[in-house]
Amino acid sequence: MKKPLIALAATCLLTFSPLAAAGVYDDILAAAQQSDTTKVVDLLRRGMDVNTTDPQGNTLLMIAAREKNLELVRFLLDNRANAHKRNRYGDSALMIAALQGHEEIVKLLLERKVEPNQPGWNALHYAAFENRTRIAALLLAAGANVNALAPNGYTALMLAAKRGHVETVRLLVGAKAELNQIDSEEGTALDMATKAKHLEIADFLRKAGAR
Repeated sequence: MKKPLIALAATCLLTFSPLAAAGVYDDILAAAQQSDTTKVVDLLRRGMDVNTTDPQGNTLLMIAAREKNLELVRFLLDNRANAHKRNRYGDSALMIAALQGHEEIVKLLLERKVEPNQPGWNALHYAAFENRTRIAALLLAAGANVNALAPNGYTALMLAAKRGHVETVRLLVGAKAELNQIDSEEGTALDMATKAKHLEIADFLRKAGAR
């Protein structure tokens, strides 16, 4: 009588294990989104992949960075999470943290030697766009290319100048940003600041040597 029961148990396991796996997958993503670090850690220790991604390609590390969960970011990095993975939109954990202004997470990622330079949009572009001056300074100190071009042809300086971010403009110019890089439609950073009526920035750029 024991063999049929064993066989039945095995059949049930095979039948329900995909559903169970799907449930655990949903659970770990929900826990990460809710900053339930304890639950995420428990599920990882029970065998979930540290690089689990949601349908948009966001890893647990990206979600933790987005939710400003420094504790979970640290745990994931300690357990070999891939910090250079990018989601379907091209964003990395570093880019997400920079965009949202999570300075301590940016600092930790850079301490762990996460590369700030990559093709396309990068963390410095995002920091300049959102006026995250302190984060931009961290990125530059870590070797970020101040003149990297975004997919739309803008440099970080152009983004900051167009959006009126005075302190970030000053930082980038101090980091030897190219003043006269030209976008085929919008012109230089000076042109962008002038068109947007950011007069303080325009005056500063002229004095710095922009044309």
